[in-house]
Amino acid sequence: MLGVPLKGPANLCGDNDSVVKNTTLPESTLNKKHNAIAYHKVRESGAAGTIRIAKEDSRTNIGDMLTQIVSGP
Repeated sequence: MLGVPLKGPANLCGDNDSVVKNTTLPESTLNKKHNAIAYHKVRESGAAGTIRIAKEDSRTNIGDMLTQIVSGP
């Protein structure tokens, strides 16, 4: 959509273990109806091989640093 050419699947990393499991395991079920559309789109993209979903721990997630409370200077 942004005009950036990708060669191979895009990597999608998340620190929420439940989200990663729900999107990668075919036997998982969705309990929240309002998430159904995005959930199925991500599952379809993963099955088509256009994205790869992986777990990223909070300790090593650089983007998560901007959302956490930091004590001290």
